Amino acid sequence: MSSSWFIYAIGFLAQLLFSARLVMQWIKSEKTNKIETPTLFWKLSLQGAVLLFIYGYLRDDMAIMLGQLLVYGGYFRNLQLQGEWEKSGIMFKIYVIALPILIALYLIFLGQLDWADLFKGENISTWIIVLGIVGQLVYTSRFIYQWIHAEKNQESDLPWNFWVISLLGSGLIFIYGILRYDPVLLAAHFFGGLVYIRNLIIIRKSRK
Repeated sequence: MSSSWFIYAIGFLAQLLFSARLVMQWIKSEKTNKIETPTLFWKLSLQGAVLLFIYGYLRDDMAIMLGQLLVYGGYFRNLQLQGEWEKSGIMFKIYVIALPILIALYLIFLGQLDWADLFKGENISTWIIVLGIVGQLVYTSRFIYQWIHAEKNQESDLPWNFWVISLLGSGLIFIYGILRYDPVLLAAHFFGGLVYIRNLIIIRKSRK
């Protein structure tokens, strides 16, 4: 039981970082009545992604691990586009670069997880695993879309389609969280869905 609480604590800490980035972005956008993307949004994203990847590993959840693996580079690139990576402190840079490398080395050489089990889903229906992976792919594609958009415009921002994809992917993961009895996913994507809807409203108003 104690190990379960430890695992959930890691998951909730990761989601707390993700929620903090959304709250900051939301408050700043409300003040200016347009979508804003503060630098701290990307810094919190990087730190949260590492913790959520670890949580996915401890939960034997391939969908979560895959999602965080795919978006990590996008977070890093947005910091560069904002010109903030060079200004970041040495400890933050070490955390962002070294920790994922250490995690990868651990998984390769010391990890006890049978990777085949992530796809077989012992005690979990295959269709639930597929739903989770699809949800994570849709949810992750928002940052792939945003990354392409940012590179095209050489500017880090969060366009309309980013929030539409976020809402769709979040809905799928919320359903997956119900089926997986995962309180971390449920809490995160319920709150996230509200923020995504509000950002869409802000963009619509600013266009008018």
